[in-house]
Amino acid sequence: MTAVECIYQKIKRSRRYVFERKDFDDVASYDQVGRALRQLVKQGDLIKIGYGLYTKAKLNSLTGKPMPTHPGGTDALMREILKMKGVDFEMDSLSWQSLSGQSTQIPSSVQYSWNPKQFNRKLVVGNRVLNSQN
Repeated sequence: MTAVECIYQKIKRSRRYVFERKDFDDVASYDQVGRALRQLVKQGDLIKIGYGLYTKAKLNSLTGKPMPTHPGGTDALMREILKMKGVDFEMDSLSWQSLSGQSTQIPSSVQYSWNPKQFNRKLVVGNRVLNSQN
């Protein structure tokens, strides 16, 4: 089984939606993992969302472009990344009320804030950009 096949199987079996390059260190060498991840991104099975961060993807039936498979959408994907990295973050009050069930109004986008010394990367999922200036 090739490195691409091993990594693809590991991703498909996982319950997680966000992966780091180091998650596949046990599969192959650093360079092989990089080539395999690039190939999976090219095939549309993964989306690169930041430096060393990838998410599961599927092809959008309307546009034919890869989109994240996370059932909670891009906001849940961003929360998973921040939790995975151990970053203490806060959401704006309207988003927090909506997610906790205190409000029926749904915000158009969730605004996050955190200490940029903890996590200083730019994450891009589709049109959504998340960086420490938010």
